[in-house]
Amino acid sequence: MRIRPILAEDAAAVAGIYNHFVRRTIVTFEEEEVTVEEMARRVDRVAARYPWFVGEAGGEVIGYAYADLFKDRSAYRFSAETTIYLRPDATGKGYGRRLYAHLLSDLLQRGIVNAVAIIALPNPASVRLHERAGFRRAGRLHGVGRKFGRWLDVEYWQCVLGTPAAGSPFGTDR
Repeated sequence: MRIRPILAEDAAAVAGIYNHFVRRTIVTFEEEEVTVEEMARRVDRVAARYPWFVGEAGGEVIGYAYADLFKDRSAYRFSAETTIYLRPDATGKGYGRRLYAHLLSDLLQRGIVNAVAIIALPNPASVRLHERAGFRRAGRLHGVGRKFGRWLDVEYWQCVLGTPAAGSPFGTDR
C-alpha cells in the first residue's frame, strides 16, 4: 500500500468508501449519504489545517485517515480527533495500522500530542485497530446516538503521542 496526502480528485473514492458505512453500519452516526461535492468540501476544509492521507493499492484508493479539530476552544489546540475508514475488502491486511502510524507520526511532527478517536459501539474491529495503534480507552457515553432503530454508545479513545514541545501547532502559544 502506498500512502499519500489526499488530492481533490480523491473525493469520489473517499465518498464511496464512507457511504458504504453510512448505509450499512453504525460506525458513523451520519444517516444520509454524502455527495462527492460535499466530500470535496470536507476534504478542502480539513486538509487546509490537518493531515488527511489516503492509502492506495493496485492504483485504487482503499482507505483513508485524517485528523481534525478535537474541540473549538483554543486550549485544545494540542489535541486532534482522528478518523479512519477502509474499504471492506481492504481490512485485515495491516493497512489500517500503517495508515494510522503514518497519520499519528505526522500529527506529532506538527506539535499535536494527543489523538482522540470516537468509536461507535459495538465495533470490535475498530477497538482492535485502535488498541494496536497505541490508543487506550478513555471513557464511554451511553445512548448518545440512534441509528437503525437502536440507541448507541460511543467510547472515547486517546493516544498520547509525545511530550508537548515549546510552541503551538498553529503558531500561538499561551
